Amino acid sequence: MAAALRRFCGSAFWNASLLDRPDPDLPVCVERTVLVWVPLAFLWFHAPWHLAILFKKTPLKAPFSKLYICKQVLVSLLFLTAVSELAATFGEDYGSANEKNPPVLYANPALFAVSWLLVMLLQEAVRRRGKAVDSGSLFLFWLLQVICEIFPFQSLLREALKEEEIASRPHFHFFYIAYGLKLIALVLSAMADVPPDLQDMAKKNPEVGAPFLSRITFNWFNRMIFKGYKRPLVLEDMWELNEMDSTGYISQRFEEIMSQELRKARIRLQKKQNRMKESSLKPYSDQNGLVKGISQDMLIMMDQSEKKEERSRREKVEDGETNYPHSWLVPSIAKTFKWVLIESAFFKLLQDLLAFVSPQLLKLLIGFTQDKSMYAWQGYLYASLLLVVAIIHSMFLQQFTLRCFKLGMRVRAAITAAVYKKALTLSNDARKESTIGQMVTLMSADAQRFNEVTNFIHLLWSCPVQIALALSFLWIELGPSVLAGLLVMVFMVPINGLLAIKSKSFQAKSMMYKDKRMKILNEILSGIKILKLYAWEPSFEAQIQGFREQELQVMRKSAYLSSIPTFIFFCAPTFVSLATFAVFVSVSPNNVLDAEKAFTSISLFNILRAPLGMLPLLISAMVQMSVSKRRLEKFLSRDDLDVNAVNHDNSHSAAVSVTDGTFTWERNGQPVLKNVSLDINPGSLVAVVGAVGSGKSSLISALLGEMHNLSGSINIKGSVAYVPQQAWIQNATLKDNILFGSDLDELRFQRVLEACALEQDLELLPAGIQTEIGEKGINLSGGQKQRVSLARAAYSSADVYILDDPLSAVDSHVGKHLFERLIGPQGLLKDKTRILVTHGISFLPYVDKIVVLVDGVLSEVGSYSGLRASKGAFSEFLDMYAKQESSEAQEKSAVGTHVTSVVMKGQDPQVSCTPGDAVSVLLKKGGSLLHSQSHACNSNSVRQKENSSPRTKEELDSKKGQRLIETETVQTGKVKFSVYLQYLRSMGWCYGTTFITVYFIQNLAFIGQNLWLSDWTNDAVRYPNESTYPAHIRDVRVGAYGGLGMAQGFLVFVGTLLLADGAICASRTLHTQLLTNILRAPMLFFDTTPSGRVVNRFAKDMFTVDELIPTALRSVILKMLELLATLVIICLAVPLFTAVVIPLIVIYHFVERFYLTTSRQLRRLDSVSRSPIYSHFGETVSGLSVIRAYGYQKRFLEQNKVTIDNNLKCVCQLIVSNRWMAIRLEFLGNLVVFFSALFAVISRDSLDSGLVGLSISYALNVTLILNALVRMTSQLETHVVSVERVKEYAEIPNEAVWIAEKRPPDGWPSEGRVRFEDYKVRYRPELELILHGITCDIRSNEKIGIVGRTGAGKSSLTNCLFRIMEAAEGRILIDGVDIAKLGLHDLRSRLTIIPQDPVLFSGTLRMNLDPFEKFSDEDIWKVLELAHLKDFVGSLAAGLQHEVAEGGENLSVGQRQLLCLARALLRKSRILILDEATAAVDLETDNLIQTTIRREFSRCTVLTIAHRINTILDSSRVMVLDSGKIVEFDSPAALLQKQGHFFALARDAGICVAETTAL
Repeated sequence: MAAALRRFCGSAFWNASLLDRPDPDLPVCVERTVLVWVPLAFLWFHAPWHLAILFKKTPLKAPFSKLYICKQVLVSLLFLTAVSELAATFGEDYGSANEKNPPVLYANPALFAVSWLLVMLLQEAVRRRGKAVDSGSLFLFWLLQVICEIFPFQSLLREALKEEEIASRPHFHFFYIAYGLKLIALVLSAMADVPPDLQDMAKKNPEVGAPFLSRITFNWFNRMIFKGYKRPLVLEDMWELNEMDSTGYISQRFEEIMSQELRKARIRLQKKQNRMKESSLKPYSDQNGLVKGISQDMLIMMDQSEKKEERSRREKVEDGETNYPHSWLVPSIAKTFKWVLIESAFFKLLQDLLAFVSPQLLKLLIGFTQDKSMYAWQGYLYASLLLVVAIIHSMFLQQFTLRCFKLGMRVRAAITAAVYKKALTLSNDARKESTIGQMVTLMSADAQRFNEVTNFIHLLWSCPVQIALALSFLWIELGPSVLAGLLVMVFMVPINGLLAIKSKSFQAKSMMYKDKRMKILNEILSGIKILKLYAWEPSFEAQIQGFREQELQVMRKSAYLSSIPTFIFFCAPTFVSLATFAVFVSVSPNNVLDAEKAFTSISLFNILRAPLGMLPLLISAMVQMSVSKRRLEKFLSRDDLDVNAVNHDNSHSAAVSVTDGTFTWERNGQPVLKNVSLDINPGSLVAVVGAVGSGKSSLISALLGEMHNLSGSINIKGSVAYVPQQAWIQNATLKDNILFGSDLDELRFQRVLEACALEQDLELLPAGIQTEIGEKGINLSGGQKQRVSLARAAYSSADVYILDDPLSAVDSHVGKHLFERLIGPQGLLKDKTRILVTHGISFLPYVDKIVVLVDGVLSEVGSYSGLRASKGAFSEFLDMYAKQESSEAQEKSAVGTHVTSVVMKGQDPQVSCTPGDAVSVLLKKGGSLLHSQSHACNSNSVRQKENSSPRTKEELDSKKGQRLIETETVQTGKVKFSVYLQYLRSMGWCYGTTFITVYFIQNLAFIGQNLWLSDWTNDAVRYPNESTYPAHIRDVRVGAYGGLGMAQGFLVFVGTLLLADGAICASRTLHTQLLTNILRAPMLFFDTTPSGRVVNRFAKDMFTVDELIPTALRSVILKMLELLATLVIICLAVPLFTAVVIPLIVIYHFVERFYLTTSRQLRRLDSVSRSPIYSHFGETVSGLSVIRAYGYQKRFLEQNKVTIDNNLKCVCQLIVSNRWMAIRLEFLGNLVVFFSALFAVISRDSLDSGLVGLSISYALNVTLILNALVRMTSQLETHVVSVERVKEYAEIPNEAVWIAEKRPPDGWPSEGRVRFEDYKVRYRPELELILHGITCDIRSNEKIGIVGRTGAGKSSLTNCLFRIMEAAEGRILIDGVDIAKLGLHDLRSRLTIIPQDPVLFSGTLRMNLDPFEKFSDEDIWKVLELAHLKDFVGSLAAGLQHEVAEGGENLSVGQRQLLCLARALLRKSRILILDEATAAVDLETDNLIQTTIRREFSRCTVLTIAHRINTILDSSRVMVLDSGKIVEFDSPAALLQKQGHFFALARDAGICVAETTAL
């Protein structure tokens, strides 16, 4: 081989003598072969991937760019150079008789010529490749070319200078010409050639147009860093996502694979269940026919055992063997992202291998300092190689980390999108198993767990590889002694395993308590007004605090447990090195620890430290993830709604057809509707009537496909529009709420607005149709919400309209308008099929068909007259309400007339507000907030979309305080030091100072141990003859080294325990402050703050405070002290190094400052952009039936993707900013290594090898420490933002104190007298008054009806009684006591209200009636009897302990309202307020409530906000409000005679004077 190469080159391939001199050089043959062939081999190896593009039929990009032309011209010149050199070689050989040129001078130019042609083809392939701006492989090829030719470059130059003559001028000239062209080609290859179709995208996302060099150094991100440094970043600054990072792309691929894996898992589960069934039945099959005899008993026993198993299953926290498909989620993720996993694994492998090159170079460098005979250039070469290897290592590490973190981000996005999609398709019984709080936890905490684990998933195989490599190199250094260290490591594995198992149970318990806490919190936020009105906050606060305390106890145990792995992590390297060194020096007197062995081993132990530390942490994280995996698998594999429950066969003659339908809510539950058969003709209007619990809403749900179909079928011809009983309104503009995703048809839109009586409302709203509606429609009244819901349905132009009692929430005259103009025979929908559930009997004569339901059975179907004549259930139903029928007789005659005769223009419900009021009272009633009826005039001010209103900017600016949902505050700039102090104060100063002191002492032990080791290695010099090395000195060395290591571990262990206790204190304090303050916040706060933001504080931010801040704080302190110790050690060892410490610290400071400013803001934006994900999710789940009915699931999925993408933009920029910083810090750390090595080479005559080894081995760690320190500092600052956010909500101004110094007398109010004295109120200090000087006296036991058109201030008046809004002027006296001087709870607990919306909380029936457990069971049964609920509750298996579902979903609206009546009866105070309490219930429930109130509250003062005028005709007096003033206040008879405002209202309701004469 050597001879062949000699002939090929014309000289020897290798000549060692060229290196054995002060000015080394490489042999010419090596330069002409290896250094030429290596770059070309790299080029040819990558060529096939590029060339494949040329064979694809892709449209050519046009035109050629200037850069492309320059590149091709340059390579053409190189081709000509190669051809010319080949010609010159031929000329030299055949034009001269001298010695012939060697073959290499023919081969190389020919090889180059072909290669340059190949490069031209590759450049064309790059141009044709979609979305390519350059080629990384071509850049690396040119770089290799330039680097490899440096050696012949200097060889030719040195030879020419030495000989003073050029041997071969043509070759000399061609080489330097080609080298110059290659340098230019290298520069050009580093530039991006952005095609025209990518230029717009490159502006939105610079990464798209970034060249290879910019991509690997993250220079393309400089713009964002500088922008973030100059000013705080906002969401609009975020660049667009790459397609592969978008939620749409990720979720589509994940869904495809997930469905396949889930199907396989279901098959596996089915097989397993079949096997278990067979094995359980097998014992009975051998009993000679006895099976038949005992089969019935056995079935009963099996049924009972199944029920017991079901109960025990629910009681378990997390049961691994539950009955659902499992072990499919992780394979789905792995298959979805397999290419990213493979790519990142490749980078990780290269990085791991390179990590072990540095210790070998260190060994050579220590050898260089010991051997003074070695040439200086060798030392400089080792120092330079350390730098080069470190830089390449950094590049691979950052590319690996980038891919892993992006993978984590994509996995989180995939899971979040999958949970959202599943929530849209869940069946009703599956929904009952998952509350909104639990689903939010799945999207936040559980998805985050997967994110964290996938970031480091490659460590599962990388850690063992690193450990194996480290042990192999250690074996080379120390021989079999390394087995002692290995034994220590093996011993640690089971300990970590046991800790991980225990950690798993703690994690499951913690998640259970977190779920319970979040569930109650969600309910509190949904029913906050009810809690305030009933003064129930302390009870619910105690419930949350109870679960929180249990959660903290589990956290404390978990933190104590985690301190053991921390102790092991810190002691592991010491134990391993101690065991290895001790055995090494003990087994043979010839084994003396010298610097070369010790510090090479130490650097290997330092490499070993990371996998040893990370492996248990990763195992722990995977254990936690396994809990999340089970929860996600359980949720995502739950049953979907049966999409085939409703057929859409257009060949049917009937528009809606139900054939022998039997339906149930739960798959195995009792039927709710039995044997229903119903045909509804196209274009007909059908009314559905029945008593409470008869199954009206269930029939609607069945038609919508929301129930399980046990038998029979449903067919609906055409599309469906659905109006639910409780209107669902989105947090969007009024226009968007009505359009609901449809295109705008202006004419149809205006018709719908007129039919739904919304035109006048629009005039009063600040931005008209562009007015933003708050979360849950809080700035609309109940009637307005229902009309918007109806408008949405009407605009959809569906074929079938399913209307679930939409007229109950509106005033009677508005109801008539809606019936005549929209629903009725002459309405806008007259040609459509309409199914109307109604409690208003006045509309029944005008419908085509009436369906009567009794106990889930379709009792009668027919026309009004036919059913009336049949004297059946319907006739009885009407007779029961004879009074109501007679009182509304006039209504029936009025319905057929034109609506203007009922609601005259001058009496429109909104016209009573003056334009001035409309502007000034834009804020929704400060107190009548989430659930009570609020009105357009009092409607909360509303944010306008940009350019959405013709109003001028000046007009808008003039309306101070009109913004409804304020944009969430994003803190900017550096986190204030006060926030850190707040956390430390919450922790307790004692804990804070003690653990920092303990860590500082540990660091002193760290420095001492390393200096001791350095001195130990000098023993090899002191005792050159191994046999004279004293045993006692050896023992002292080993003992002190081990003792110092043990001391470090023990001190860190103690510090971690102290920090754990301090962190628990901080978590408890901050959560208590937050919860206490939120519950004491005024109602205005809840009206203007989406619940998602509050939930985010309790979920994401408290999770950060609980788990992330303590870890980050410990890491920052430890890393800061470790960095300080390392720099001290290096400066002690190499004093020259102090010269570069200051410049390096300055550079570090600037890099960190630039990075932290941007990173901090990006993290804040990440946090803020997550809230809309949860808000949108909560909104979607609450409107699920509406979304499904309209078939708009796909649109909501798309909207969810946009919301997640907005968050991913922030996360993506954050990931890249971390890599931008890391690669620069790594370069800084690499410079530390380089300078410490360089100064060691320069000062080798004055330094001993022990100190050199010590300094460089620790310098190699500086990169890791710097990276970790900045990352942890940034993370700590980011995490502390959560404290800032919690602090923000913990400092919201409170409402008045609950218990004031002045307490009311016992038994107050004893008489029930109420006096208003010039009472004025406004929603906010900057807004106009909404009640204008109310003055009136209400005597004891009076029954007062309060009436007025929409926006008159009826609900505001009652809210003022409870001080939901505070007085601007004037006062309210109850029994002579000024209520403003009382504590809120003293006041509210002495008054009773039955609200419009019957809000129930999950828990027992008893808890919903008596949360403080003040009353006996006997008292509760008594009020249940009075509320007509005794029979119902008595029929329940659990009785008073019956569990009420979230929001009371397992009870009908009527039953919920009767429970609210029972609450009032239980409290039995002298003053009762009815806030339109019977607006949403049927006539039967209304009758029950009215009768009970008249009987049981006859000795009480009763204030009734009237919805139906006939309900207050028996009042003592009626108060008529208009524009916040009392315009009439007298008996009903007197007011009717007066023919003023009340007369107009009564006439609109169809009540004539004759009917009231009896009063």
